[in-house]
Amino acid sequence: MMSDTSLSEEIIRLHGIMQALRDPQTGCPWDVEQSFETIAPYTIEEAYEVSEAIYNGDRAKIADELGDLLLQVVFHSQIAAEENSFTLTDVARLISDKMVRRHPHVFADAHRPDAAGQKQAWEDIKAEERAAKSDEAVSVLDDVAVTLPAMVRAAKLQKRAARVGFDWPDLRSVIAKLHEETDELLAEWDKKTQDAEKLQDEVGDILFVASNLARKVGVDPETALLGCNRKFEKRFRHIEEKLAEEGRSLEEASLDEMEAYWQEAKNL
Repeated sequence: MMSDTSLSEEIIRLHGIMQALRDPQTGCPWDVEQSFETIAPYTIEEAYEVSEAIYNGDRAKIADELGDLLLQVVFHSQIAAEENSFTLTDVARLISDKMVRRHPHVFADAHRPDAAGQKQAWEDIKAEERAAKSDEAVSVLDDVAVTLPAMVRAAKLQKRAARVGFDWPDLRSVIAKLHEETDELLAEWDKKTQDAEKLQDEVGDILFVASNLARKVGVDPETALLGCNRKFEKRFRHIEEKLAEEGRSLEEASLDEMEAYWQEAKNL
């Protein structure tokens, strides 16, 4: 286990490397020309690569990907330092202060709740923080980032609304709503003159309800969809491999043949 001294030294080293990369005279031309906006997509990408490494269970890969994500934090902080808005030290201080503030049962004398109680307390403290940020009327939905993946944001919006009682009473009610939305999609599809925007709206309603369905059963919808994507990819690749063994392409196979290999893949 690395000591605190070693940790400090490595963070300082990484900070120095980023400062050198951003030096206008001697730094890397690519790094020098980057901004918050151009780096943001890489930050999102690195977060997803951390998630993928965790899914694969490779501890060395997780450490490597976390390093890439940490670099993004240092990169953004260096850009901010150059414009005198904030520094890496500010970032570390702000998150440390936030963690202490949101865990009074650990760092103060507050009662220590169970996991469910702590989750509720966490949300209550976050709501208080949002209210303290502005003198204007505060919405329950404030600070749900618009740049989140749509499925993630849908789950967060629904979770916020549910905290104040705007929620379906049970799982069956959500399923009934899902059926209602699919019926509306079919009704729109069956019209002689289809409205592309209306079809998009109906599909969006279905996805939104599906996200709420996941919340009701205690499943993260983004994680569930990622798992489904992996499952689909694995099974579809099996179809490709089996057909390749027969010297045939996907285009040469019938749907029934592909379905048979799909079912075979499900049992592997």
